[in-house]
Amino acid sequence: MAWYAYCIGEKQAFPELARHRKPVPMESVLGVSGNQVFLYPASDLAVIVSEHNPQEALSQKSGVDHARVIADCFQHSTVLPFRFGTIFSDDEALRKSVRSNQRQFLGNIDKLRGKTEMHLKIFVDDCCGKEIDRHFASTESVGREYLSNLRENAARTRERQTRARAVSFQMHRLFMPLDEEVSCRLTENGKMVLDIAHLIERKCVERYQNKFSSTSAMMKECHLQLSGPWPPYHFVHRLTRGTHAPAAAAAEKTAVAPALQPAMA
Repeated sequence: MAWYAYCIGEKQAFPELARHRKPVPMESVLGVSGNQVFLYPASDLAVIVSEHNPQEALSQKSGVDHARVIADCFQHSTVLPFRFGTIFSDDEALRKSVRSNQRQFLGNIDKLRGKTEMHLKIFVDDCCGKEIDRHFASTESVGREYLSNLRENAARTRERQTRARAVSFQMHRLFMPLDEEVSCRLTENGKMVLDIAHLIERKCVERYQNKFSSTSAMMKECHLQLSGPWPPYHFVHRLTRGTHAPAAAAAEKTAVAPALQPAMA
């Protein structure tokens, strides 16, 4: 029997596992394809799984179901999310993966215990105007004009990077997270978007939300969006990055260390 994997949690956080050595159904929790979700005991850990037919294709709704199950488990335990689409071929594959990675799993749970992720999106008007049309820098535009266009684009890129760093630093100074992950992109309508994941203590969520409200009112030149609290997706990814290979291709999926769930906001 194949198992679809959602996340790893602490066995002690699920009292129903105290007297069982076999998978125990989670009451009123359904996962991908509407399948019953189980707590699979593995030493001091619990792997949250559901039965899976390898011939069944995963859909966009499957991704929503995947995230929903992880969020439900996060209400009870520190969790290490698996990448969407991670499948164990059978019980032995599941147990082998946990055995070989158990020390790292337990260490990561210790590092993330009592913590949660908040996600900020910051929309900033592009101070540099629109990029020069790529088609303009073609064979029709040569010599000095072409080199001038390259220099202008490079200067605009540097200005954007400088502004993005300034906004990111300001957010760090205002929110003082335990850790952060930042990315920046340019939209088609000429805005910069900063995606910022902050790792904070779960007990500090209300204070963080209050700080967000006051910051939004203060930063008139930006539009801020907040989501969370989430399981610490970005920071599980950081802890496992470079240590384990990514999930195998769909035809030969094997469970690996937890990796980053696609962005939730």
